[in-house]
Amino acid sequence: MGAVAPSSLPSAAPLFLVDGFNVLWRGHFGFPAPIYSRDRQRNLTGLFAFFALLRVTLRDDLDTAPAEVCVVLDGEHGSAERKGTDAAYKANRESTPTALEPLQFLTPMKETLDAYGIAWVEIDDAEADDVVGTLVHRYTDHTIRIMSADQDYYQLLDGERVRIINRSRKASKRIITDTEVHERYGVTPGQWPDYRALTGDKSDNLPGVKGIGAKSAAGLLADGLTLDDLRASGRLTGAKGAAIDAAWTDVLRWRALSRMRRDVPVVWQATGQASPDLPRPADVIEKLGLW
Repeated sequence: MGAVAPSSLPSAAPLFLVDGFNVLWRGHFGFPAPIYSRDRQRNLTGLFAFFALLRVTLRDDLDTAPAEVCVVLDGEHGSAERKGTDAAYKANRESTPTALEPLQFLTPMKETLDAYGIAWVEIDDAEADDVVGTLVHRYTDHTIRIMSADQDYYQLLDGERVRIINRSRKASKRIITDTEVHERYGVTPGQWPDYRALTGDKSDNLPGVKGIGAKSAAGLLADGLTLDDLRASGRLTGAKGAAIDAAWTDVLRWRALSRMRRDVPVVWQATGQASPDLPRPADVIEKLGLW
């Protein structure tokens, strides 16, 4: 199936796109206190935290009208294509039983989302950020909020239309805008993959160019320059310029790995209607019979 064409829904509700694994993992390992079943035999923290964080974010942090929610999940083989390009991609991520504990909550999480009329998308060979990138590109007439602590989403920021909500930050700083990214890092959202290619990205195990830090990368990309223009710009001078030139093939590969796809064949279509209110997380656990 080919990519779905850009869509237009008159007076459509804003879209609230949730990086499901990011929220689930951060909830499971970062919730203030563990949540157990009444017999203390089941650790329910990830499931409880996911719905608690989603509910409170929609209630307290959303700077738009009530939104249509879509939870986006990484496909089982979502990173296979990138790993085929670079075996080091995400190779630093733990795969121990402890690190993978949140996976046990995927099935009940999906069941709950279905039961309460909340959409979710999981494409076997696509990463969540590529699906989100595709939806942002498709629904150009929608106000969109993305819930994630992953900085890769910075490349999608677009004025008032596309913003990120990161609950890992204090309340007054949770909404991230393109203006903030430019002021803090010295680059625009469109330059973010170029910036990451130079500086590296620890979360995805991209090393970047040795000796090139945030300030150096921002200076090289000043005035909207991209990697496509960098070699002809006269800015690659001295030892740092030589290091970038020597690693050029790697730099371009790292940028490609950092760029989100915008052509994933996502079948799900926005309805234009705000999603139903989410239940209390305790009610979710009760409905599933897990207490």
